[in-house]
Amino acid sequence: MADEQKVTGKVRKSKRCFSIVSAYSDKGVVLPKRATQHSAGYDISAAEDITISGKSFAVIPTGIKAYMQNDEYLGIHIRSGLSIKKGISLLNDEGIIDSDYYDNPDNEGHILIALLNNSDDVLVIKKGDRIAQGIFKKFLLADSDSTEKNRVGGVGSTDGNSI
Repeated sequence: MADEQKVTGKVRKSKRCFSIVSAYSDKGVVLPKRATQHSAGYDISAAEDITISGKSFAVIPTGIKAYMQNDEYLGIHIRSGLSIKKGISLLNDEGIIDSDYYDNPDNEGHILIALLNNSDDVLVIKKGDRIAQGIFKKFLLADSDSTEKNRVGGVGSTDGNSI
């Protein structure tokens, strides 16, 4: 049975969904949607105008968060058109949004996307430009898994010994 979640002001039963983080509730953020009925990915848009210099990167706010089941994650992938036509990639190859990232106390689960401009040209991203795709995926656990730690923060919070 699906969990009840508060989604855009309403309580509804949901297995997975996108909603707008409170800091962007009045900023005209577009919720992700699939372009065609057989698309795997939900197109994710920029919530603000951002300029990325050549051979540089920027973290793009989306204004959204994603709810999903405990045995799922949201994989973030670059849109192929942006990659092929503009030389843009994700800084971390595939972004992984864990199910416990949703509503975390640091940033409410706000999905931020780090884009790397591999070209020499300046890239201007406008609010509403589709920059990435999110694909919900199931994952498996090892037989010996015994992790009981709970997330207490946002980006990078599960890494106690980061470089």
